[in-house]
Amino acid sequence: MTLEELWQLFPIVLTEHRDCWVEWFREESEIVRAALSALFKVEDCADVRITHVGSTAVPDIWAKPIVDILVELPLGVDLRLAKEPLVAAGYICMSETENRISFNKGYTEEGFAEKVFHLHLRHEGDNAEIRFRDCLRANPSVAKEYEMLKLSLWKRFEHDRDGYTEAKSEFICKYS
Repeated sequence: MTLEELWQLFPIVLTEHRDCWVEWFREESEIVRAALSALFKVEDCADVRITHVGSTAVPDIWAKPIVDILVELPLGVDLRLAKEPLVAAGYICMSETENRISFNKGYTEEGFAEKVFHLHLRHEGDNAEIRFRDCLRANPSVAKEYEMLKLSLWKRFEHDRDGYTEAKSEFICKYS
């Protein structure tokens, strides 16, 4: 499929906050931790930080119904070692650089599954998403401003995920 065809099948959709997202994160983080446990000694895997980030982690704001998960591996660990176990856990590797790997889960040939996840694999400390999430949680007025920005961009970028993300980047950088 072309990128345009993918964006048609998987458009930007925003919805009111759903309490179930917290539980989806908890359940999925256990799946991720179990997948990664083969890479680490049991005690070391407990040190892998798995965090719910993105708008689904912020109460009371509209969000894409996609749970974002940030996984921070210890410095010095080759991120590529985590690819195979995460793929075996149902993830699709979407992009990869030396310091970051992104995965998706819940994208089907018919469109989105009921539960959809984006997993961001990084080294510990590469976590601006946590600072942004914490800022929104601590400042309801900033969270509402972000929500209004996303709602204003939604239909304009409904079939252009890269454009939607880029249009939000200045705001995100300002608060992370």
